[in-house]
Amino acid sequence: MRIRSQHRGRRRRGAAAVEMAVVSPVLIAILLGMIECARVGQSTQLLTTAARAGCRVAVLPGATATDVQNQVDAVLSGSGISATAAPTPSNWQTLTAGSAVTVTLSVPYSNIAWVSTPFFSGATITATASMASENP
Repeated sequence: MRIRSQHRGRRRRGAAAVEMAVVSPVLIAILLGMIECARVGQSTQLLTTAARAGCRVAVLPGATATDVQNQVDAVLSGSGISATAAPTPSNWQTLTAGSAVTVTLSVPYSNIAWVSTPFFSGATITATASMASENP
C-alpha cells in the first residue's frame, strides 16, 4: 500500500500545477477588478468633496471662477486628479440669495486609472454639488 500512495502523490503534484495554471488568470482578473473598483470609489469621493468645497466658495458674495478653481485644486492636491470646475448657471455670480448654484467636476477614468485594464475604459467620473447662493 505504501508504494501506491507514493505514486498517487507524484501524479497529484502535476495536477495541482495544471489547476493553478487554469485558476491563476481568473484570480488575477478578480484582484485587478477589485483594485479598479476601489479606485473608482476613491476618485468619486474625492471629486464629490472637491465639488462641495468649490460650491461653498461659489455661493459666497464676490467669488470668482478662479476662487472656485483654486479651492477645487486645493482639495484635489496630492491625489493625482485634476478637474476643471464648472459653476452653473452662467450668471452664478449675480444670482439673488437662495438661488441654486451648482459646481460640476468631470474626469475621464483613463486619466486616473492605476492599472491599465478594460474594466472602466471610456467611463467618465462626475461629481456635482449644489448650494443656495448667499449673494444679497
